[in-house]
Amino acid sequence: MNIIFATQNEHKVKEIKNLLGNQVEIISLSDIGLKEDIPETASTIEGNSLLKAQFVWDKYGISCFADDTGLEIDFLNGEPGVYSARYAGIPKNDDANIHKVLLNLNNSNERKARFKTIITLVMRGDIYKFTGIVDGVIGNTKKGVNGFGYDPIFYPENNLKTFAEMTLEEKNKYSHRARAFKQLKDFLHLKQ
Repeated sequence: MNIIFATQNEHKVKEIKNLLGNQVEIISLSDIGLKEDIPETASTIEGNSLLKAQFVWDKYGISCFADDTGLEIDFLNGEPGVYSARYAGIPKNDDANIHKVLLNLNNSNERKARFKTIITLVMRGDIYKFTGIVDGVIGNTKKGVNGFGYDPIFYPENNLKTFAEMTLEEKNKYSHRARAFKQLKDFLHLKQ
């Protein structure tokens, strides 16, 4: 089965290919020549996930899925949330986003957070949603060099390593994205 993953993020493409294995062939936006950024103008993570998948379906008529992920920090009333990728402004910058989170936490001891991933699949015009959540805490400093986004400051629950200190295989045992994509993988195998 071939399916388009509506993302320009090659880190995500690699991570998802690792999760789904070779039973589903993932086609990236660059593989189909789509270089434009898909607008993410919804006010929720769920809404942005749907916008991206629907955009590709409407333009190409090919089954497609998109994800949107947000980091929600309790002390910051759920921020950065839907604005996670551009929390520090445009252009998107992971280091600037991390810096802003740490600055806004202002050395607070309240560091509870969660990553939430929503996947929207548009298949033959029907819409399906899958959700993955992982609870954890925000560290005081960046640790690790793997991963992307907020991985260097996020410790999944009951773990002494940040996502950025883990190998991809280790991260996929805990991650929000892995949990959501397991649901997608199970669903796709039922639909084949």
